[in-house]
Amino acid sequence: MSQQTITIDGETLNLVIQRKHVKHINARLRNGVLSVSAPHNVHSATLDEVIPDLARKLIRRMHAMQVNREEDALKLARLVAARFPRPVDVQQVQFVTTQQARWGSYSARTHTIRLNAVLRRMPRWVLEAVVAHELAHVEHLDHSLAFWQLLRQVCPDTDRANAFLAGVSWLAHQWPDLPGVEQQLLARTHLEHGDDRDRADAASGTDTALNPT
Repeated sequence: MSQQTITIDGETLNLVIQRKHVKHINARLRNGVLSVSAPHNVHSATLDEVIPDLARKLIRRMHAMQVNREEDALKLARLVAARFPRPVDVQQVQFVTTQQARWGSYSARTHTIRLNAVLRRMPRWVLEAVVAHELAHVEHLDHSLAFWQLLRQVCPDTDRANAFLAGVSWLAHQWPDLPGVEQQLLARTHLEHGDDRDRADAASGTDTALNPT
């Protein structure tokens, strides 16, 4: 049995590897300990390649389980759904880590909204806009003029939220290549004349969590 530490997606884990009479490489994550059991004939180089992927999947699964304990997301989604001329049925909201190219989605079959987990940390008005966007597709499957008219009627913050999300996406792509000094500047910079609603959200702790489309 070998023990070491690894860092995956910013999470530092204690890694314990055990050789056993098993057919496949198995992993379990509990209380910051990643326990891996592997067949005796698997080379260490193979384990070095496989373990980070296994750890990443388990970390994202645990994160999704944690954010889905939040009850506020369903309440928020139902409030947004009630604003539509023909209210949309929402039975469940799930924050997921599997939607890497979308902010959210809505299933008319299960009445479930699936949201990108990163939205949890964003302002409430951004979450509302994402939820409204997905529910507006119940009436309009495309992004036609009628779609945007309905969406802006239901959620006046639509354009503001789209600009916010575009900025977030841009920064996420640029961040690894920015010099350290610029990263620090961005982390410390605040608008002198910010929106009062942003300040109110921050003061009241209403940064709820929802998933991307």
